[in-house]
Amino acid sequence: MTKTRAIYVENYGCTSNKYDLEIMLGLLEQAGHMVVADPSEADVFLINTCAVKKASQDRMLHRIGSLRGKPLIVSGCLPKIDLRAIERAAPDYYAVMDPQSIAGIANLVEHADQAPRNLKHFSDKPPLKPTLPKIRMNRFVEIVQIAEGCLGDCSYCCARLARGCLTSFPKKLIVERVADAVSFGAREIWLTAQDTGAYGIDMDTNLTDLLEDLIQIPGDFKLRLGMMNPNFAVDMLEDLCEILESPRAYKFLHVPVQSGSDEVLKDMRRRYQVDEFIRLVENIRSRIPNITLSTDLIVGYPTETDEDFELTIDLLDETKPDITNISRYTRRPRTTAAQLDPIPPNIVTTRCKTISMIGSKMSLESNRRMIRQIHQLTVTDKTRQGKPIGRTDNYKRTIVNGDKELGSEVEIQVTSAHKRYLEAVPTHQD
Repeated sequence: MTKTRAIYVENYGCTSNKYDLEIMLGLLEQAGHMVVADPSEADVFLINTCAVKKASQDRMLHRIGSLRGKPLIVSGCLPKIDLRAIERAAPDYYAVMDPQSIAGIANLVEHADQAPRNLKHFSDKPPLKPTLPKIRMNRFVEIVQIAEGCLGDCSYCCARLARGCLTSFPKKLIVERVADAVSFGAREIWLTAQDTGAYGIDMDTNLTDLLEDLIQIPGDFKLRLGMMNPNFAVDMLEDLCEILESPRAYKFLHVPVQSGSDEVLKDMRRRYQVDEFIRLVENIRSRIPNITLSTDLIVGYPTETDEDFELTIDLLDETKPDITNISRYTRRPRTTAAQLDPIPPNIVTTRCKTISMIGSKMSLESNRRMIRQIHQLTVTDKTRQGKPIGRTDNYKRTIVNGDKELGSEVEIQVTSAHKRYLEAVPTHQD
């Protein structure tokens, strides 16, 4: 007979991490365990970690070290990336588990008060995650991981150590999961992976085949496509544009370029050149003018010269992404870039400030162009003050000044713009 446990849970990191937590919550509920909001009421602590950046890892380790007095389970990416750091922060942890081993969470929780300690649950292959029970943390948003791992070998990346090589999940299972979620009220479907563009390369299918099946599902919903690398986006550009033109798809694309210098991209072991990214942006915008383009940049990679950095600024000026996510390069465990001599911190800080100002200005300008536009959106969340939140057709986060229920459809007019969100009012008062 299963002994019911009370679990205190904390989650950090990317959409895939959130998806993994939703599965763990589903498995725990299925086994009869319960989640509590107060650590003092818990029998077990569960922390689902992120370690893609050093700053993230440092926050994780500080939090792990503070969770004392109860058996501690550490999941997520950190255990495989830097297990020794966990051992130093919490030498008496109960167990660690990687993203491929989450199917065993209920058993770990049930036996968390029993010896031995310092258990390690690692696997080289994920379970069929789309078949596992899960609890949506937002009942209007269904996260679906379409693949685990990636095909890349980026010199700076430690996430691949945790997530492994590409394992695509069967198309049939993904379609069934999405159809089931839509039938139970999901209005947004977030497709996630370490690189959605790589989906199906290890199987007899591809991403656009999957997307074509998904947009045929009956119901009122929109797909949000997760991050894909430029080389895959370029290869499927025509089919991808056709999908993004569908009313079932948000006009949103996240394509990380990382640098405006071909030399730095080569050193990073990225599998594309700057011209390919520029062509990608130009072609997509010519087909879908209102698309929201998001990109990522790494500032201060060890081989980045002043000239390389200027090339990155030139690339931003030419492509003008709507969203620019900027990361300061830091050494990560067991990566080849960690062996390189770092750039002096003061230079990296100056470069980060410069490019952050440029990116913020572009985001604000992009949002300001939407002022006075009218859009239809679904309220999927609320601010801490209780104001409705929804997404425009091009996936701009919009706070609505009015009283609208979660799940309701509302026509809005954008009244003001900020760097990260829009403000709007309903066009019709109830």
